[in-house]
Amino acid sequence: MLRHTGGCHCGAVRYEVSADIDTVISCNCSICQKRGALLTFVPATEFSLLSGEGALTDYQFAKKMIHHSFCSTCGVASFATGKAPDGADMVAVNIRCLDDIDLSAFKVTAFDGRSR
Repeated sequence: MLRHTGGCHCGAVRYEVSADIDTVISCNCSICQKRGALLTFVPATEFSLLSGEGALTDYQFAKKMIHHSFCSTCGVASFATGKAPDGADMVAVNIRCLDDIDLSAFKVTAFDGRSR
């Protein structure tokens, strides 16, 4: 797995994530669509928040199963946390917030989150 760094626009929130990213998810749920998120999912053990815990604001809606974290300074939502279908802790990383990522290198798969 490759190690990536990323974070919010103002730099207050920084993290590292280990992931082999080839396909990313474009979800059409009400929040992902408005944010323009392109997501990859990793076990929580592969994600490390380096800085900015105090700058994060949590937003939950609908079933309140996912913690959508965003920087309270710049408003960028670079990741969310929740449970995988098997109950394991997972992190959904918005690859648009990873450093030095070429978005054109990834296959985008649509996910119908709006119907769930």
